Amino acid sequence: MFSNRFNRWTAAAIALAGSAIVAVPGGVLAQTPDHPADTAAQFPTRNDLKSLTTAGSYLAARHASVERDATSAAAFYRSALRTDPKNNELLDRAFISSLGDGDIEEAVKLAERILAIDKTNRVARLVVGVHDLKLKKYPSAQSNINQSVRGPITDLVATLLSGWAAYGAGDAKGAVATIDKLAGPEWYPLFKDLHAGMILENAGKEKDAGARFERAYKLDDSMLRVSEAYARWLSRNKDAASATAIYEAFDKKLARHPLIVEGLRETKAGKKMPSLVDSAQAGAAEALYGIGATLTRRGGEDLALVYLQLALYLQPSHPLALLSLADLYESVKRPQMAIKIYERVPSSSPLKRNAQIQLAIDLDSADRTDEAIKILKGVTAEDSKDIEAVMALGNIERGRKKFGDCGATYSRGIDALPAGNDKANSVWYYYRGICEERTKEWGKAEADMKKALELQPDQPHVLNYLGYSWIDQGVNLDEGMKMIKRAVEQRPDDGYIVDSLGWAYYRIGNYEEAVKNLERAIDLKPEDPTINDHLGDAYWRVGRTLEAKFQWAHARDLKPEPDDLPKIEAKIANGMTDENSNSSAAQADKKKDDGKGG
Repeated sequence: MFSNRFNRWTAAAIALAGSAIVAVPGGVLAQTPDHPADTAAQFPTRNDLKSLTTAGSYLAARHASVERDATSAAAFYRSALRTDPKNNELLDRAFISSLGDGDIEEAVKLAERILAIDKTNRVARLVVGVHDLKLKKYPSAQSNINQSVRGPITDLVATLLSGWAAYGAGDAKGAVATIDKLAGPEWYPLFKDLHAGMILENAGKEKDAGARFERAYKLDDSMLRVSEAYARWLSRNKDAASATAIYEAFDKKLARHPLIVEGLRETKAGKKMPSLVDSAQAGAAEALYGIGATLTRRGGEDLALVYLQLALYLQPSHPLALLSLADLYESVKRPQMAIKIYERVPSSSPLKRNAQIQLAIDLDSADRTDEAIKILKGVTAEDSKDIEAVMALGNIERGRKKFGDCGATYSRGIDALPAGNDKANSVWYYYRGICEERTKEWGKAEADMKKALELQPDQPHVLNYLGYSWIDQGVNLDEGMKMIKRAVEQRPDDGYIVDSLGWAYYRIGNYEEAVKNLERAIDLKPEDPTINDHLGDAYWRVGRTLEAKFQWAHARDLKPEPDDLPKIEAKIANGMTDENSNSSAAQADKKKDDGKGG
């Protein structure tokens, strides 16, 4: 039986091929060609790939590339290349996809084939150079890396890597000179001073290293690795108090970063901390990570993916590189890939807890909710005041409609909140109020919604939820309508909130205004079944019966909740009767979307 993913690949291939006939294998197992035990992904086997034509493999690979699925793209491009080994385009695409997938050994083999054809291919040179560096073939590494330059970013990366290769070959002075000779944009000096400092530090030239770290710190004291490198140097060469001051200054800018918390604990205990890196390979990995992470934040995902994968090739357990790569996968909507990366974060790393929280969120998005909840319960059991983990657990429970559980979870978080009326605490009361309202504890829910508005008076989602709830109950009608209107003023393009206003008009019998606002909500959220159902009801009330049945039919086709489907079908068959006239009202709170976006 075909997997859904493979069906999409082959369907896309057939669509693109037009009249071409694409051979499709009969069975697809849940494994990758190179990782047969990997049951988290759905891949064709090696035999399946052999059954595909060159065109089929190529088109499936192109589709996988569009979906940013480097693993699948690499498998299909390599399959196509095996049937057409002299095709240079396939060779190049197989190389890039293998690199993006992190299969560096395979990428090196393909890079060597590319360089036999085109000695000037810069990316191939970089990959072969990094491979040489890993194997401690430093002269060859320098030669290849120096031929990979072509622009501001690649020039900087190549120079830093070349410097680390020179250090690995025993020439620390030459390494620093190589880095210092590089001229370029105003952001170069920060990276140059940091890496020159680390090279000098590893070479035993502590005084010179300190000068470079101090200079980098003055350029940007908000860069994590600069602050860490300088504080570690101070702990060994000056005193613990100076190192602690650096960590404390960073903590004021970004509170409770795990690496900073660990640094503070170590320096306050008077410990002399080691340097950030201890080898040429670790230094090169740090360079690739630093540039890759920066590119990820600035929208350069494709190049960032290459640098982060190369960083992890040199230092597979680099926790920051792992987190950056997982974050990159999340940003391009590949949670399954992010899951695999988070699982690689070492248990000894201070960042493991961060990885566990994000891992749980991605597991839930992949419908592996039981695993997600188990992980978060483990994290909160270790630290009951870890409010980030508690919030993540509550959000998953709420999203999965475990309203009794999420109410208790949010209560634990509220009990752990620091004293004071910080407006950021508003969301805790709002989310708990949702859970309480869904478990029919309206008194508690109303109190929490009011508390949320007390902390943050104009939060549109809270205004929407409380205002609509009042109107739905037939109480505080004027105030409730004002609240919803204030919410719409702030979020005029939020389909759920506009739907609330339309449905509020419906509930008070103003059907003309209901139609106007519900039509606007449909424009904003055309694929929401509840909004379509609401508009159908409003059309029926104003005598537009054919349009009403059309909207109900559309709501039915959009896969509404199982409990709602028979009610919608009854309206399609019989129109609105006394029996079904409140069918939408009974579950109208769905438009509040359980607080999503709040």
